[in-house]
Amino acid sequence: MKALVWHGKEDIRCDTVTDPEIQDPRDAIIKVTSCAICGSDLHLFHNFIPGMLPGDIMGHETMGEVVEVGSGVDGKLKKGDRIVVPFTIICGECDQCKRGNFSVCETTNRKRHLADKVFGHTTAGLFGYTHLTGGYPGGQAEYLRVPFADATHIKVPAGIPDEQLLFLSDIFPTGWQAAAQCDIEPTDTVAIWGCGPVGQMAIRSAILLGANQVIAIDCLPERLSMAEAGGATTINFETESVLERLQELTDGKGPEKCIDCVGMESHVMASLPDTLLDRAKQMVMAESDRPHVLREMIYVCRPGGIISVPGVYSGLSDMLPMGAFMNKGLTMRTGQTHVNRWTDDLLRRIEDGEIDPSFVITHTVPLEQGPEMYQVFRDKRDSCVKVVLKP
Repeated sequence: MKALVWHGKEDIRCDTVTDPEIQDPRDAIIKVTSCAICGSDLHLFHNFIPGMLPGDIMGHETMGEVVEVGSGVDGKLKKGDRIVVPFTIICGECDQCKRGNFSVCETTNRKRHLADKVFGHTTAGLFGYTHLTGGYPGGQAEYLRVPFADATHIKVPAGIPDEQLLFLSDIFPTGWQAAAQCDIEPTDTVAIWGCGPVGQMAIRSAILLGANQVIAIDCLPERLSMAEAGGATTINFETESVLERLQELTDGKGPEKCIDCVGMESHVMASLPDTLLDRAKQMVMAESDRPHVLREMIYVCRPGGIISVPGVYSGLSDMLPMGAFMNKGLTMRTGQTHVNRWTDDLLRRIEDGEIDPSFVITHTVPLEQGPEMYQVFRDKRDSCVKVVLKP
């Protein structure tokens, strides 16, 4: 089959690889009908996340048709079922899964000894990601083996296009969880840093959850326009002071809820000296992340507020203002997304017409053009916000 394969830093190729096979009774094989490139894939593309090996198949936003099931799937799936595959691989049986904490499933990381050493405790296995999360082949391919398939799936109905359903795999529930863990109240201002795909979903989620005002912060015109179309007030951080504008928009109180949809790769600007220092430290391996957004959120958030972090961080972040964080009585909630905790509700909202997640798609191309589209997405060429690939 054809698949997008990691060969090293900034080297993704469309290769012919061996078709997946059933390896465990709980496995299923799907024929992929749609997949996507995620911002998290760019962290791997840049080799910022440790634990990638040449030959790893990329991708964790995938859907398709079941073509084979193992004997242990116990009727939960059958040949011909149409499913979205959550990026988190879950057993559905461990203590964390029973609590709904699916992204920290205690069973599915087949290389948990690595995660135990790096994180202190293992997290769930993830598709198409680092070997710290199991090294499972990803879904930017013609076929995908789904481990623990009796639990790791979202059945979706016929009659709704792939484009409306595909993002149940990651960015829609990720944006939703980012907003949900803010405990949004009707009087709240929610400020969201980063208007990429997850930020766009967080904007719409915050509005659906009843925020009084949503403020979106970015610098790319196409992303800011998309945010405005979703109901947000926008701030262009290249032409405006984020601190001053947030003060103006909140009567000097600061936003009650702040969401970081940027993560470890904050924009580097001469007008933001901390970002230059972070970049210099990265170059000498003294720091792995550029956490400017975290610093800024802690500074501007209203005392007693909540900071939500769906943005990915890989390791060490320097100069975080813990004094301000503690003295202001802030709460921070983080984590990979507990996809299956949210998807029943989100699927219903799609079916009821409350939201159509396909709004975020700007490019749809054949799988074979994937390597080129990684570069287009990275460079934000051609107003690229979200790429869908068709095997």
